[in-house]
Amino acid sequence: MQTATRPLTFLWTTVRTQLRDSRDAHAARAALERELASYNSPADLNDLHAILDRHSDRETAEIRRILASQHSA
Repeated sequence: MQTATRPLTFLWTTVRTQLRDSRDAHAARAALERELASYNSPADLNDLHAILDRHSDRETAEIRRILASQHSA
């Protein structure tokens, strides 16, 4: 009987881990969105874009998407 419960235990552990990771990622993105929203003056945004330009598009893609979304809203 114990061998039948092991796959279920593993499944539930995996599901709980994935849900926790998803919640953590969502919270981190929400925090990043709030922080980026504080850059609202043209000078602040120019400084931020200058910083982003020093890094690759791959490294800054999420930040640029958030900024574009906030700018269009």
